[in-house]
Parts: sequence; C-alpha cells; structure tokens
Amino acid sequence: MAALLPAEWIKNWEKGGKNEFVQLCRTLSENKSHDNIGFRDIQQALYELAYHVVRGNLKHDQASNVLGDVIEFREDMPSILADVFCILDIETSCLEEKSKRDHFTQLVLACLYLVSDTVLKERLDPETLESLGLIKQSQQFNQKSVKIKTKLFYKQQKFNLLREENEGYAKLIAELGQDLSGNVTSDLILENIKSLIGCFNLDPNRVLDIILEVYECRPEYDDFFVPLIESYMYMCEPQTLCHILGFKFKFYQDPSGETPSSLYRVAAVLLQHNLIDLEDLYVHLLPGDNAIIEEHKREIVEAKQIVRKLTMVVLSSEKTEEKEKEKEKEEEKTEKPPDNQKLGLLEALLKIGDWQHAQSIMDQMPPFYATSHKPIAIALCQLVHVTIEPLYRRVGVPKGAKGSPISSLPNKRAPKQADSFEDLRKEVFNMLCYLGPHLSHDPILFAKVVRLGKAFMKEFQSDGSKQEDKEKMEILFSCLLSITDQVLLPSLSLMDCNACMSEELWGMFKTFPYQYRYRLYGQWKNETYNSHPLLVKVKAQTIDRAKYIMKRLTKENVKPSGRQIGKLSHSNPTILFDYILSQIQKYDNLITPVVDSLKYLTSLNYDVLAYCIIEALANPEKERMKHDDTTISSWLQSLASFCGAVFRKYPIELAGLLQYVANQLKAGKSFDLLILKEVVQKMAGIEITEEITMEQLEAMTGGEQLKAEGGYFGQIRNTKKSSQRLKDALLDHDLALPLCLLMAQQRNGVIFQEGGEKHLKLVGKLYDQCHDTLVQFGGFLASNLSTEDYIKRVPSIDVLCNEFHTPHDAAFFLSRPMYAHHISSKYDELKKAEKGNKQQHKVHKYITSCELVMAPVHDAVISLHLPKVWDDISPQFYATFWSLTMYDLAVPHSSYDREVNKLKVQMKAIDDNQEMPPNKKKKEKERCTALQDKLLEEEKKQLEHVQRVLQRLKLEKDNWLLAKSTKNETITKFLQLCIFPRCIFSAIDAVYCAHFVELVHQQKTPNFSTLLCYDRVFSDIIYTVASCTENEASRYGRFLCCMLETVTRWHSDRVIYEKECGNYPGFLTILRATGFDGGNKADQLDYENFRHVVHKWHYKLTKASVHCLETGEYTHIRNILIVLTKILPWYPKVLNLGQALERRVHKICQEEKEKRPDLYALAMGYSGQLKSRKPFMIPENEFHHKDPPARNAVAATVQNGPGGAGMPTSVTINTVRLEEGTPEETDKLKEKSQGVVKVMNKAVNATPKVTTSNGNSASNSKIIKEKDDKEKSGKEKDKEKKDKTPAATPEMKALGKDGKDKPKEERANKDDKAREIKEKTPKSDKEKEKVKKEEKASKEEKSKTVVTIIESKSTAEKEREKEPSRERDVAKEMKSKENAKGGEKMPVAGSLKSPVPRSETSESEREQKRRKVDTHSSPSHSSTVKDNLNELKDSSAKHYINHTTPTLSKSKEREVDKKDLDKSRERSREREKKDEKDRKDRKRDHSNSDREVPQDSTKRRKEENGTTGSSKHSKSESPSDSPRLNEKEKEKNKSKSSGKEKGDSIKAEKMEKSSSGSKKESRHDKEKTEKKEKRDSTGGKEEKKHHKSSDKHR
Repeated sequence: MAALLPAEWIKNWEKGGKNEFVQLCRTLSENKSHDNIGFRDIQQALYELAYHVVRGNLKHDQASNVLGDVIEFREDMPSILADVFCILDIETSCLEEKSKRDHFTQLVLACLYLVSDTVLKERLDPETLESLGLIKQSQQFNQKSVKIKTKLFYKQQKFNLLREENEGYAKLIAELGQDLSGNVTSDLILENIKSLIGCFNLDPNRVLDIILEVYECRPEYDDFFVPLIESYMYMCEPQTLCHILGFKFKFYQDPSGETPSSLYRVAAVLLQHNLIDLEDLYVHLLPGDNAIIEEHKREIVEAKQIVRKLTMVVLSSEKTEEKEKEKEKEEEKTEKPPDNQKLGLLEALLKIGDWQHAQSIMDQMPPFYATSHKPIAIALCQLVHVTIEPLYRRVGVPKGAKGSPISSLPNKRAPKQADSFEDLRKEVFNMLCYLGPHLSHDPILFAKVVRLGKAFMKEFQSDGSKQEDKEKMEILFSCLLSITDQVLLPSLSLMDCNACMSEELWGMFKTFPYQYRYRLYGQWKNETYNSHPLLVKVKAQTIDRAKYIMKRLTKENVKPSGRQIGKLSHSNPTILFDYILSQIQKYDNLITPVVDSLKYLTSLNYDVLAYCIIEALANPEKERMKHDDTTISSWLQSLASFCGAVFRKYPIELAGLLQYVANQLKAGKSFDLLILKEVVQKMAGIEITEEITMEQLEAMTGGEQLKAEGGYFGQIRNTKKSSQRLKDALLDHDLALPLCLLMAQQRNGVIFQEGGEKHLKLVGKLYDQCHDTLVQFGGFLASNLSTEDYIKRVPSIDVLCNEFHTPHDAAFFLSRPMYAHHISSKYDELKKAEKGNKQQHKVHKYITSCELVMAPVHDAVISLHLPKVWDDISPQFYATFWSLTMYDLAVPHSSYDREVNKLKVQMKAIDDNQEMPPNKKKKEKERCTALQDKLLEEEKKQLEHVQRVLQRLKLEKDNWLLAKSTKNETITKFLQLCIFPRCIFSAIDAVYCAHFVELVHQQKTPNFSTLLCYDRVFSDIIYTVASCTENEASRYGRFLCCMLETVTRWHSDRVIYEKECGNYPGFLTILRATGFDGGNKADQLDYENFRHVVHKWHYKLTKASVHCLETGEYTHIRNILIVLTKILPWYPKVLNLGQALERRVHKICQEEKEKRPDLYALAMGYSGQLKSRKPFMIPENEFHHKDPPARNAVAATVQNGPGGAGMPTSVTINTVRLEEGTPEETDKLKEKSQGVVKVMNKAVNATPKVTTSNGNSASNSKIIKEKDDKEKSGKEKDKEKKDKTPAATPEMKALGKDGKDKPKEERANKDDKAREIKEKTPKSDKEKEKVKKEEKASKEEKSKTVVTIIESKSTAEKEREKEPSRERDVAKEMKSKENAKGGEKMPVAGSLKSPVPRSETSESEREQKRRKVDTHSSPSHSSTVKDNLNELKDSSAKHYINHTTPTLSKSKEREVDKKDLDKSRERSREREKKDEKDRKDRKRDHSNSDREVPQDSTKRRKEENGTTGSSKHSKSESPSDSPRLNEKEKEKNKSKSSGKEKGDSIKAEKMEKSSSGSKKESRHDKEKTEKKEKRDSTGGKEEKKHHKSSDKHR
C-alpha cells in the first residue's frame, strides 16, 4: 500500500508537513461515503505518524500536538488511536532495539490525555500498562481478569429444577395444558410463563423442554405452539432449541429404543418454520451417513448373490447345505436393526409437506435409498397425490369415474398445488424422480400420473399453440419421457403382475412415436434393471420363472402356460421376451406353442415384444450365415418365422420392424428381407414358393377369390384384418414404395456389392430371397392398395427406371397393377357415360380406355432403350407385353370348375355330418354357397375381360413388329427385351411368356416368325441355364415346359398342326422382303418336316443338358437338373435321348453322393422321375418319319455319344431337313439344293451317278471348286459390299460364278438337289409332277449301272439343259430370300441357333468365335466331308428307297467306293504336308476377318455358309457345330493315322484341296453341310460323341 505520509513532510514538519498532515486527516475524516475505506486510511495515517516517532524521525511532543489537533475530526478517533498503539505495542515488544521501545512508551505517555485509561487497559499488554503506570502489578491484574471470566462464563446460575420446585412447574404445565380453543393466545401464555419463571426461579431451558413435551402431546395446536416457541426463543440463545431436541433424540438411540413419531413431527414442524437449522439437528441423528452408504452397498452385493444362486446349477447334494446356510443368515437378519432417525424425520417432513428439507435429507443418501423404505415412499406418494390433485381433477379423471378427492395439506408452507402442466415441472416431476421404482407402492398414483401424461400428450399433439408455448411443451414432453424412463417403467417392474397398470400405461405410450417407445424399452431392458438392488433381484426371478415355464411349454398345455407367461409379462416383459426369443432362436419347434401362448399379453407387452424382436434381429454379435457360409443362419430363419406368425395373430404395430428392414436395405444388407417375406406371407396370405404345382399356378391366373382358394399350399384364411394392418402400417409411414425400390435395387446390390466375398450359392440364395420378396410384396400392394393409393405412390415407368434406377422388369411389375386399375376405372367411366350395352360398344370403350391409359406409357418406354431397338419392335408392343398378365390372356376354366366341385363336395359332407349342430351347418353351407357364387361370378367377369383384351390385341397386332432390319433381328429383340427378362421373374410370368408367344403366333402377327422364336428358345439353353439362380432356373424350366407343351401338341397330331400352324405366317420358311408376307403353300413348313424340327429341338436340349451335367460346375448341374425336372412332362420323349440323359444323371448321382449332397438329392429325385417316365418314351422313328437303316452305314455309327446311345444312321437326310426345322426351312432346303448337297442329289436322283460322282467327281469338283474359290477369295470384299444390296445375294453370285467357272456338272447337281429336296417334301401338284419326272429320270439313269465321271457330267448337263427354268426358279427364290434378309445384321439361321441371345453384340461375337472354329477345323471338315460323302451315298440311297424302288445294289456301290478310295489315297499323301501350312494361313485370314465390324462378319458368314446354299443348314446346327467339328477334327486325324477306314485317302485328298482354298466360302460351306449330312447319316451315336467331345473342347 502506498505511504500516505511522504518523507518530505517529516523533514519539513514545522514548515508545512504538520499542516499537510492535518489537512490529510481532515479530508479522510470528511470522506464518509466509503466508511470502511476512510476508516482504514485514517488508521494508516495515524500508524505511519506513530511509526516515524518510534523510529526517531519525529519528536513525541510534535506528534502528540498534532494528534491533539486531529482527535476532534472523528468521534471514534481515540479508539482508532488505541488500535494503532496496540499494534505498535506488539511490534516493538518483539524488537531488540530498546530505543524504539522507549520512543513508543514516551509517545503513549504524551498521548494519555487523548485516550481514556479503560480503552488502553482493554487493548494493551499488562506489561506495557505496568511500564506506563496505568496498573500497579501486571501479575495481579491477570489473576483478577481470570476470576471475573470464570464467574461470568462458567459459574452455574442457581435455578430451581423440577424436583426442587414442583409448584412452579405444576403451574406451568397447567398453563400449557389448558383448553386453547377460547381467546387464549400465545402472547398471553408467554407472559404467564415469564411470571412463573421469575416467581419460582424456574430453569428457562427446562421450561422450553416442557413446552416441547406438551406440544408433542397436542400436535393439533400448531398455530398456538409454533408462535409460542418462536417468541420464547427471543429470550434464549439460538442453539438452545436445537440442543434440547438433539438431547431428546439421543435419549432414544439405545439399541432397544424407538423414537416416537410425535417427536419427529415436532422436529419437522420446527424445521419447516425455520426455528432450527437442518444442519444443526442432522448431526444429532443416527445412523451416520457412512453407515447408510455401507448398508446400501451390502444390499447390492446381496442382490447379486441371489442372482448368482438363481442362475447357478446346484447339484442335489449341495442343495441341503445351501438351505441350512440360508436359514442361519435369515435368523441373523431377524435381529431388529436400530432405528433410522434420519428416515423417521424425513417421513415426518414429507407428511407435513416440507419438501425442501426432505429433499436435502434425501440428497445426503444414496439414490432411492430413502424411498426403498415403504413408509417414506408412501409418504412421498401422498405428497404427490396432494400436489397434483387440482390438475388431475381437471384433465385426468376418465369419463364416468368419480374418484375420491384428496384435501390439501393444512399448512401454508407445503408445495403449491399444480393447476397446469407447467406446474408439474416445478415440483411433481422432481418428487417422482426421487420416488423412482418405488412408485410401485401406490398403483393409484401410478395411474394418475399416467393419465396426466395421456392428457398432456393430447394437448401436445393438438396444433394451434404459439411458438413459446410449443417450446415449453417440448420441454415438458422431454420431462415426461424422463419420468417414464426413470419412474413409470421401473415401478411397473416392481408391481405384482398388474395388467391394468400395463394397459393404462399403453394408453399413454401409444401416443408416443415408436422411436421414443423403443428407446424407452431399450433403456428399461438394458439399463434400468442394473440401477437398484430390488430390480436386480426381480430380473433374476423373472428369468428363473421364465425358464421354468418354457421348459414345460408344449402344444398340449398352451393355455395354462400362456396364462403364466401373461402373468409374468405384465410386469417384466422385456426380460421375459428376451429369454423366450433366445429359446426360439435355438429351438424352432417352440414357435407355434409360443405364438399360441402369447394371447394373454397386454397391448404394451405386444409392443415390447416387437421391440425385443427387432433388437434380437439387430444383434451385432450374431452371425447371419452358418459356418459353411452358404446358408442363412437358422436363428434368423426361426426369428423371421416367429415374426410372421406373431404379427399376424396379434395386433402389434409393424412400423418399427418395417423401418428396420428398410434401414438394412439402405445399408446394403438383404438378409433381413427374410423377415419381410415371412410377415407378408403370414399377414396377407401371399405365398412365394418355387414348389407351386401347375394346378396352383393355373389358379393363380384367375381372380382374387380363385387365388385365395386354389393358389396357395396353406389355405390362409381370415387375412383381411391382418393385411389391412400391414397396409396401414406401410401407408402411414410411407414405406410401401421405398421398400419396393430398395428391394429392386438391392437385387443387383446382392451380386455386385453385398455378395463380393460370399459363396456363390449364398449369393444366389440372397438374390432369390430379395427377388421373391419383391414379387410377394408387390403382389400384396397390388391386391390391397386402392387405385388412388397406388397411383399416388408409384411414379411413371420412365421415372422409376431412369431416376430410381429400378430394373425394367421390376419397374413394370410395380406399374402393372396401376395400368390395370387405371384401365378398368376409365372403362367403368365410359360405360357409365353411355349406356350402350352391345358387345361391340363395350369392346370399343375398352379399347378407348386402353389407349387413353397406355399412350403415355408408350411414350415413356421409348427412353428405356436405344433408338435402334424401336426399329424392330414398336413401343406399343413392348408396353403391351409388359403390362399384360396371365389374367388378361386366358381364363383358367378347369381351375374354377375344380374349386366349385370342391365346394360342392364340402357341402355334401356338411349335409352328411350328423354331429354338427344345425345352426353351424347352416352357416357353413351359406359360406360355401356364397363362395361358389363368388367364384362363378369371377369366372364370368374374367371371361368377358379376356375377350375384350383379345379384341384389343387383334387391332393392335399389325403395328407390333416393324422389322425394319430383319425378322431375325425382331425375334432377337423380342427374346432379349421381353421374353427372357420376364420368364424368370416369377412362375406366373414364365407361363405368361410361353402363352404370349403362342398368342402372337395365333394372332397371325405380321413379321413374327414362330419357328424362329421357338428355335431360338430351344437351340442352346446352356448359357441361360448357367446364368440363373436356383429359383430362376425353376421358372425358366416352367417356361420351357410350357413352350414344349405347345410344340408337343402341334407335333402330336397332323390335324392340330394343320389347324393351328398350317397357314400361319409364323410357319413360313421363306423370309421374303419385309413388305411382302404372302406366299404359297409351298413356303409353309409341312407337318412331317415340323416333326423333324421338333426332333432337332429335343436333340439340342439333350446336348445342352449333357454338357451342363458334364461341366462339374455346381451351378450348371444344379440348374440343369431343376430345369429338366420342370420339363419332364414333355421331355425327353425320344427313347435314345432319354437313355443318354439317364446315364449322365446316374453318373452325377455316383460322383456327388459324398461331395455335394444337395446335388445328389436333386439328381436322385430327377433320376427316379425319369425312370417312371420311361414307359412313355418312344423310339426315334415313331417320333418323326425316319428312313429304314442302310446296312453298310450302320458300321459307321460311333459309340459314346451323349450317353453312347447311337442315333440310327438313317437320320441323315431327315436331319438335313430336321436341321432346317426353322422358320426358313424350305429356303435352306433349296439352298442346299443349289450347292451343298450336290453329291447327295446325284445319290438321290441317280444312284449309279452317285457312285461315280461321289468317288471321282467329288474330287474333280473339288479341284474345280478350288479354282473357283481362289477367284472368290480375291473378290471376297467386293462381294461383301455387294451383299448389302438384296439384289446381289451371295447365292446369285455363286450361281453366276458357277455359270462361268464350274463344270456344268455342278449346276446339274444344283438342279438335282433342288429337285431332290422338293421330292423330299412334295407340296403342290406341280411339284408332284416334277417328282414323278425326276423319278423316271433317275430310273433311266440307274439302268446304266456304271458310268464314268465324264458321263455323269454330261448327263448332268443334259438335265440342266432340260430344266433351265428350274434353276432360274431356285435362283429367284434365293434372291427373294436374300431380299428378306436385306439389311440383316445377323444370319437368320445363325440367330436361330444362337444360344439364348442376351444381346446383339454377344451374339455376333459368338458367331465370330464359331466361325473361327469352323474355319480352323476345315482340314478336318474336309476329312469329315469324305466321311459324309460315304455316308451320303448310303443315306441318299436310303432316301431314295423311301421315294422310289431301289435298283442299285450295295455291292456295286462298294466297288465304286474302293476305286475312288484307291485313286484319291495317293494324292492325299502328297498333300498331307501342305495341309498344315494351309491351316495356319487360314487361321491368319480368319483372325483378320474377325476383326471386322460385326455386320461385315455376319455377311461374310453368310457367304461362307451360304454361297453354296448351305447357310441355313450350317447355322441351324451350329451351336453344337463348332465344338463338334473340332472334335471331329481330332477323330478324323486319329483315323488318318491309324488307317482304320478305307476312305482315309479320300479324306486326306479332300482336306488338302480344302486347305488350298481356305478362304473359299462356298467350298467351306459345302464341306460343312456335307459333314452335317454325314453326321446325320452316321446317326445319333456319332453326333452324341461329337457333342460330348465338343463339350470338352468348349
């Protein structure tokens, strides 16, 4: 602190320092505004002055003078000065310098006239006083002061106590005990008491004690005693009252003592009136806080021990010991604990309503320790009752309830009663929080609080309050949630199975959103039970009891067990359900009895169950897959199944579960779709199973009633309420569309995201589950949502696909019901508008409504695909295909009849049943009759609808297929964009696709080639089968089954075929230019040829099946077995194909028995069914018209086909035809007639010629052809360019070149061939005549048995000259055919054979690959051609036998054969070396050509295959073709080296020739076709062998 007296003042004291000091003191004294500060400053100024004197800087007389001037400034200046002297006295007495002490003494002596003696005696040391002469001896002074103090403070005043002066006390008691009801006031009595104390010299403390005693006995006179004590206390020391009370409490603290409640009450009242402090009294009470905390801890430990005992498995020998120990412990416990005075006081405080003090006592103790004592809990409950009374009477009392009003507390210091919800926050919520779980002691209060909560929620949810109010309400709402969490739910746990409270609580809970409810349940289940020893015990007891019940639960005792479960669940649902669910996850056979036993639950419990289920599902510790990683865990399956059953049976809110599934999907997890699947199946009765029978499938194509009656395995009745609940949950929480979209998107997510690390089998399962659930869920929405709801929620198709990225099939699946609803509502509108009843009017209106609804859809679908797609199919056709269903195409009459008959049988059974009571009989019969009427009405309605739809399609069909490119391309698009995506969507869609194809055929749709379509579907199913999941394979099998059914029907009877296919454009075999679809009967495929085609399809299916079975791939084998099982009714029909399959399947059974049991089971199942079908299989010659086998050809058959079953050799020409079993069949035949089977023509038309030409002229013609091919190879590119114009077709060019370059013999061959083919399939009268002529000619030729090559040539020339017109006809046909193929990007037949076309590019790539393989194997081609030639001879001879009588003997043929072989063998050896080199050249050429644009490549392919006219043939065969050729290559090479066959030399020679002209397409094709013919002639065995090897090759 800065010095107030500067040193200059002291130096110049006389001059000015003195005045300055006086001035300073005056200023400080006058400054009275800050009293304290002024006082201190003066003190400091005086101290500094005195200190200067002590140090000797100033003389003492100078100081005393100036102090004399200053002393008048303040009244208390002497006292201040005395203080300063006191401080200096202490300071100087400690100093060793005597001078300073002397200075001090002199200063005090000089100032004695300023300060009185008494003040100095008070403040200075006795020694100092002695040295100043103020006292004589310091020692005596000290003794005297001690005596005075003792007398003052320690000597007892002599008052009279009770036993000494009883009269005074008697009068006092009489005074206090008189009747206080009159005019007696506390003031009056107080005066009397004072008089008594004075008169009888009574002890005042004893008097106070007696007043308190009397107050204890007369508690009703609060208003008298409290003021009396208050005014009496003015005369006593404040602590006295507290000490007296403490003394009273101490008296009762003996172990046997019990504090009377009256004393607690008196203490409480005095506390409430602040006459004593709680802190002062609290220390007098027992037990100490530490003891209370110890006791609390001990309780927790004991609770945990009880839990441990309950969960421990105790062996019988230990049980007795345990019991004895427990008894001992209980005896110890029975000793009464000492009285807890703190709790007694607390109870009294609560009873009188002193909440503040009560709260502070409770705060000193562990949480809920105080309220765990029942009296306190009840006292606090009573206080809450009183506090909430006005508000409860106003808003909480239910209608009609009277209730008993509770009067308010008499004292005014009690908490203010609540009149509004806002008031609850001030005190009530706080009180409840202190109560915690012990609200359970007062169920009535529990109900009141809950009802207030309900009333508050009603107000909270009603709009119209101001922003400020809203904020207040929000705070109140969060308080209410806290109370629920901390008080209501724990209290419910401690109540003894009170169902009413549970229901009451649900009344409030149902107003909370489920998110809040589930949060509360989670807290209740996982945290609340650990917060209090009582709850810990309750939890253990509940689990123990649950175990007891669950062990004994069976189907038989569902009712009694259910009651026990219900009883247990009222109080502790979370614990119980957690245990029950854990049992269900382990033992799924518990599901049914548990579901049945849950019927005694309260609404709240059902809601808790929903939460527990979701928590169990979301358990992060559980694995969702089994350890093998290929199947979904059984616990998840059990839970899902339980979900479905329990949500259906009981009114449980679904929102949480549905949202959980949606959230899982958002997170990219599809396991939990299993739950949705089960819930929809059980609640809506919509079943999704691949095991559905054909009868059920048929029923599913009818109306809703028929579906419900005949479409499902389990007749799931009474789903109306449950499906309504499910619908409401979906709509209320806007989950319907999001779930659909998430599932649709997740299908791909399963494969590309979720399935990354997972086993393929599991990925397939998850994909199927996702897809099936989508189909099922979509079906549910379609049948349950109203039109408005549906249209409001589902966006248009382009938005679905482009914005939500929904796959097209799923998008149409979701939109389809919307279109149907829309059309029907528009149709109804139009019907109402005009009353016209004629059928035509109705149809017209229907078509109008369709146009109105579908027009925007037609526009919308355009954005879904590339523009070039719409060149082939119209948007209208696309939309029509995707928007119709089986319901629109056909009426399942047999299904309706079946169900109606069932009902009739039921009614008869009811009539016959004697035991049934009559009223029940009547009800049942009425139900059956009503159902029957509904079904018949529904059938009628559907019939009308189907007729309208067919009318509409009839009108639309002309605009469906535009075929701007080619019919082939159109079929590709149709299969790729319509059939294949939809046929694997669902079982009904599979049937729909097959029906739709048939319908398009029946409608005689322009530009639709039925043959091409069927051929594409059956030709190569390997790729499709391999890329399916398990369920998709099943649907694909159904699709093939329906397709085969149609084909088999046509195949079975000529009459049916003629009627349904005879002159339908779909069976035209010449594809003319797009604009021209006419054509004579000759262009149609006849019945016999159709049967060949069907045989080819059967063969192709066998080949694909065998390939898949031999891959060893799990997916291939599983899927093909599923498909085969599905198509069993119609395939295999041919015995040798069936045997081939049987062998392969048997092999699978043996191989997979140990390795893959699921494949083994599938294979065994199929094998058994196949065996049972065997009696119905027929030999091949019965299946289609076959030629009798030729003897020498039989030797050529090769074992080890697809099962080693040899196809009889006579298949040759037939399969030549058979291979043409395609829409363009006759074209192909004609093409062949022009070039491919030249040799064969000769064989057929003139056998002698055949022998020579097959031997010699074959080789000659090959030499010529080589030249010819060289020219061609030079002109290849030009040709490709010209190819693009329909006029310059490859065939025409080939003809032109033939005219220039080839010997006339070859042209003759062409004529012959054309003639031969027409001969094979005579169609018109003209043709028949021609055939006769040819037969004559051939007979004449036969008469010349041996003819040289030259002769044969000349005869050919003559023939050619005879029939120039024939060749021209052929050329024209070829031209028109090529025109039809005008801008074709893919060869027609190529597409026919293409394995299920997924995309154009993939198809053209496959074409290219095949072409590579074809050309690479051409050396072997040529060798096979030799074999073919030999076989052709046989086969042609055979064929000839079919048409004319044979005149040529086999021996002659063989002779000629040998000659040919000898001649060519030599040449072949020379050329063998060249062969290798040429092969390499060829590879190079083809690798170059492959790089070209697909268009060019396909055109070149046409040339390769088609210049000699063989394109159709080779293409139709080619899926199996190329690999087979390679295999042949190997085989033929082997045969070459071994020299096994005589024809080797010829083969070699031809091989060399073919190699020399590697790029000669015409030649190449010729070889191919010849090879095929050879393959045909050698029969099925060889084909199968090649097939098998081709698979390996692949």
